[in-house]
Amino acid sequence: MTRSEVDITPSKDGGVLKEILNQGDENGGSPANGDTVYVHYVGTLENGDKFDSSRDRGEKFEFQLGMGSVIKAWDLGVATMKKGEIAKFTCKAEYAYGASGSPPKIPPNATLIFEVELFSWKGEDLTENKDGGIIRRILTKGEGYKQPKDGSSVNVHYVGKYDGIRFDERDVQFEVGEASEQNVIEAIEIAVTKMKRGEKCHLTVGPQYAYGSTGSEDFKIPPNATLEYDVYLSNFEKAKEPFEMDVPEKLDQSELVKSKGTNHVKAGEYQRAIKCYNKVISYLEHETSLEEDEQKKRDALMLAAHLNLALCHLKLEENNSAVEQCDKALEMDSNNTKAFFRRGQAQLNKNEYENAKKDFEKVIALEPENKAAKNQIVMCNHKLKQFIEKEKKTYAGMFSRFAEQDAKKTPEPMNQDIGDSNGEKKEEEGGSNGTEESEMITE
Repeated sequence: MTRSEVDITPSKDGGVLKEILNQGDENGGSPANGDTVYVHYVGTLENGDKFDSSRDRGEKFEFQLGMGSVIKAWDLGVATMKKGEIAKFTCKAEYAYGASGSPPKIPPNATLIFEVELFSWKGEDLTENKDGGIIRRILTKGEGYKQPKDGSSVNVHYVGKYDGIRFDERDVQFEVGEASEQNVIEAIEIAVTKMKRGEKCHLTVGPQYAYGSTGSEDFKIPPNATLEYDVYLSNFEKAKEPFEMDVPEKLDQSELVKSKGTNHVKAGEYQRAIKCYNKVISYLEHETSLEEDEQKKRDALMLAAHLNLALCHLKLEENNSAVEQCDKALEMDSNNTKAFFRRGQAQLNKNEYENAKKDFEKVIALEPENKAAKNQIVMCNHKLKQFIEKEKKTYAGMFSRFAEQDAKKTPEPMNQDIGDSNGEKKEEEGGSNGTEESEMITE
């Protein structure tokens, strides 16, 4: 090891030696575990033979730091670099490709030398649609590989800052999926499902995952504010998988989750309610051979889940999904008026007036005094009349244009008699088709 080289291994065993060839930005910090980093590199053997180079390919290499997606030496070395820095890393085999090497270019037990230039890095986007609304940087790696999931009970400490000023700090316990009950923002709930026990991370949170366009009076957060959070997951207890529960546990959990779903519906939180009702179905859909009392309870819970899902999808204007849930409810109870009524609403929203009217008529057949269904039938008849009148005007205008076009046609100068005969025949065919179309629309 030369004077300019530094051993950067945790155990100081000389496995990765670093030499800075060009200083980077000393005030810009270094990338953290979980960040996506962008580098150029040239890899050589000890004898100087080059085995790989991103520079030769003409494109930067990117990888997620600290996640084991590259050799150990890289995860250790790049984490020590600054933006714009160029460094040389001398890596023993145990921090590179080990006793097996990477044939044919890298022999067994090879010490490798990498010249690496760090250009930039960015935090990990935790959002489902990758809109940049929740960016994570891992400050302290967690232990193990397990992570909380929906239904897990988590213990979290967090600090929230806006514009560099702390506005919230607390220890909180909540169930994943129910964080809003503890006034925990959505971003923290999403983040903990990606964290391991003992992990600490920094979040940059867009307004859509925090306090939105209204802000928060309690914390003096203005509308559309981007916030910073340091989050520490101290512990969690994973929720049981359905296959880990016996039938009584599934029924009890389903009752509890259904109740939570109802609370979400009352609060207008339809997406959260949908998660709850889908969970009921996941618990019970395969439980079909039960004792009589358990079977009745199971069927009642399943039916309620399908009906309430239909309601939520209607509220979200997801009409096809609402119809699907009503169909499933009617498979369980062929005379269920709520299923017919909600399916009718969904089909009315889809402009399927005849089908909607049939569903509302079925409600009246089962409940002759149902005023809501009667009102919906009146609506269907009104919509049907509007539709028919519109179609009549459309087709009437279309055939008028055809007639005008035929009137403007002049006979061919050659073979006058044949031309007149063909013209008359065409006019008869056009008139016949117009009458049939008109009669069809009138019906």
